[in-house]
Amino acid sequence: MKDVFKETKRLLNDRHKLVLATVVRTKGSTPQKPGAKLLVREDGSGVGTLGGGCVEGDIWFAAQQLLKNVGPTQFREYQLNEDLAAEEGLVCGGTMYFMIDPIYEPEELLGFAHEINGAYSGEKPVALATLISNPGESILPLGSGIETGRKLFIREDGTTIGSLGSKSIDADAVGRGSQLMIHGSNEYVVTENGTEYFIEGYTSPPKLILVGGGHVSKAISSMADKLGFHVYITDDRSEFANNERFPEAKETIAMEPAQALDQIHITKNSFIVVATRGHKYDSDALAAAAKTSASYVGLLGSKRKIILIYEALVRMGLPKDRIKDLRAPIGLDINARTPDEIAISIMSEILMFQLGGSGANMKLEDKLIEKIFSKNAEVLN
Repeated sequence: MKDVFKETKRLLNDRHKLVLATVVRTKGSTPQKPGAKLLVREDGSGVGTLGGGCVEGDIWFAAQQLLKNVGPTQFREYQLNEDLAAEEGLVCGGTMYFMIDPIYEPEELLGFAHEINGAYSGEKPVALATLISNPGESILPLGSGIETGRKLFIREDGTTIGSLGSKSIDADAVGRGSQLMIHGSNEYVVTENGTEYFIEGYTSPPKLILVGGGHVSKAISSMADKLGFHVYITDDRSEFANNERFPEAKETIAMEPAQALDQIHITKNSFIVVATRGHKYDSDALAAAAKTSASYVGLLGSKRKIILIYEALVRMGLPKDRIKDLRAPIGLDINARTPDEIAISIMSEILMFQLGGSGANMKLEDKLIEKIFSKNAEVLN
């Protein structure tokens, strides 16, 4: 999405019209998930993708028609049935919902695009909510009152620009936006009165701060970098916190844990992993990390060690709710033993936390396998 909004800002600055098509909701198996975007320029070229295939081609054509004929924002549903999937060489059978949003006047989105690009570059996070439909009415065209495509822009401090049509719905969006902008998530919302809107949070890439430069941190660092995290390394020993040992790190800091964390701009979109060389360092580092605004703080170690460190945190006066938020022992239970295996366990939990997953396996249920055998009973006989 970063490239899409970078190009959006450029086009609007040059006073070009454009269309932003967004996947706002999905059901079942689909080639893209909510938040996927396609920008279509006046010359028919584009940036981004909605998953490819004839569905994307249809959306692309609709966008070009909007630019040509100056039509209203559209909301479309596509069922990816077996026939359509077969034509495209896909193995999917879900439903995708798209918002096709034409921008005819630069002022409509230019200010928002500027701040969204700023959020991607490390400035304050923001959120943007777009109305899909209102209660008791079909999708309304622009200009008919409470219009599909109306926008509410939300800043971190709670200030807003625009409206979705009512104070109560705006308040609902502000509350959700404050959470979604932490990790750059999105949500399709259906309110109690039936209003539907799509809201997206925008923020800078997540920071992963590794306190301790040992073997596990080295394994985590290269993996996290490939996953889009900006990696920071801290260790009081310069031979374990340097650019040669961690070439992918944005910064390496050879200081005591508390001092090092003070050198890094830590936000709610920061993740801290404590894996130092000893109990005392772990205790000091976890205490310092727990006092930051990072939404995820984890400690590598045995349950016995964790209990002893938690007792120390209680004596320091750390609130119970913050202690409960800590991830210790860190990682998902995959029976990891080697540094690389432990790194996979830790990064899996971090991604689960960031993306909102459950951590459960995705294996087909027995009832579906039974259904497959029943469907093919004649072949088996």
